[in-house]
Formats: sequence, C-alpha cells, structure tokens
Amino acid sequence: MTRSTTFKATIFAGLLAAFATSAQAADLTVGANIGNVPWEFEDASGKVTGFEVDLVNEIANRLGKTVEFVNTPFNGLFPAVQSGRINMAISSITITEKRLESVSFAQPYYDSDQSLTVTAASGIMGLKDMGEKVVGVDTGSTGDMWADANKGEYKLGEIRRFEGLQPAMLDLVAGRVDGYISDIPALLYYVKDKPELKVVERIPTGEKYSIMFNKDDPLATEVNAVITTLKQEGFIAQLHETWFGAKAEDTTSTVTVLDMPKGK
Repeated sequence: MTRSTTFKATIFAGLLAAFATSAQAADLTVGANIGNVPWEFEDASGKVTGFEVDLVNEIANRLGKTVEFVNTPFNGLFPAVQSGRINMAISSITITEKRLESVSFAQPYYDSDQSLTVTAASGIMGLKDMGEKVVGVDTGSTGDMWADANKGEYKLGEIRRFEGLQPAMLDLVAGRVDGYISDIPALLYYVKDKPELKVVERIPTGEKYSIMFNKDDPLATEVNAVITTLKQEGFIAQLHETWFGAKAEDTTSTVTVLDMPKGK
C-alpha cells in the first residue's frame, strides 16, 4: 500500500467513525403515532412537536438521556414496547385494566373523554342523530372500543377505522363519514379555527392518559418519579395552558400526584 493509499484509507476510516458516532441510537426510543394533534405531530417546519412530545423531552432531560421519536401506527405501539423495539410509547394512550395485564404505565397526566365531531352543515346535534350514519374512529383506540360497544344503543351505521386524526377529518369534510369519535382535547384543538367543523357532544369515559412501557420495565418507575416532580413544579400544568389555552383543574391528573397504576 502506497503512502497516498494509506492516507486515503485513514481519512475514510475517520469518516466512518464519525458517521458511526453521529448515527448512534438515542438513549430512549419513543413510539408515537405522529399526526395525533395536539399530542404529537409535525409543525410547518417538519419538527415533531406537541403536548406529549414536550413532556417526554423534559423527562429525558431530567434523566440525562437523549430521545428519538419513532412514527408508529397506534395499534403497533403495543407489540413494539412488548418486543423491546421501543422503550416507551405515547399517543394519548388510555390506561385500562385490560392493557395493564400486558404492559405498564407511569401515573396519568391527563384526564380525557371522547367526543363526537361533525360538519356544521350536517345538522347533526349529537349521538341521537347518528342512527344509520357512518362513524369514523381511530383503529384500536378507546373511541373505537366505545363505538363498537354502543353501536346497538345508538343504532350507528358503519364504523370506519382510520390511522390518526388527519385522514379521518379529510373523510369527514368530504362527506365520506358523518361523524368522528375521538379524544375531546384533540378535537377541540383541531376545530377551534375551523368554523365548518364542530364538536357536538362529549362522551364521558373516565379516560386517563399516560406513557406506556413493557410490562414491569424499571424505566416506568424512573419516569413515574420524574412525572411526580414535574407535577409538583407545575411543569405539566403549564403544558396544559400552552397547548389547550386553559388552566388545568387542580383535581385532575395533570396537577395531582398519583400512584402508578398496578391493575388487578
């Protein structure tokens, strides 16, 4: 090997080492259904932002770790944490007894209900007007489960499933679905500057959102402790004001420190 060749090989090896360093995986991989406004979505510049994104970034900062957000369909978040492909998952995930059988959650940080959104021109005033109508839901979500369980009571027509709010709203505006059932905070945020759309009914479900982990992952306990600190400091309450334009009530899980959910 000539001196020139040796020099070139050294430069190439250095570039590979630099690339390997820059391409190292983040400390925490976080699955998120990007497009779930206002929890995790891309802003005009393409940056991933949102209530839960801000929360996770602050948690990682307190733990001294770096974060990578992995765009994952909602239904894919569950096998992803269970297989270890991601360390934790967000996307306004509701804590349920059934889910606690196979995954773990940190303490909740948001209390939510479902809601029905329609076009203003539709004349639909609530669930009582959805008989034989096409209703949109997010695949595998609480809204999906609620619609399926209450289809007979409200005489709902076809239940059409979507991967996130944006495609569902496109079909709603186009008239391909008559109503969309999903998380009320996301829908209130989405329609606040869109007079052609309106949230017509709150659907009480007692939902509480949190970060999801593989079953009994020690990371869940670490994150839970940070969430306690962030509640005590008022950080999460401030996030609520930033993203929803309203003060979080003192009785909600956004403010109140709670135990980690254990299930039965």
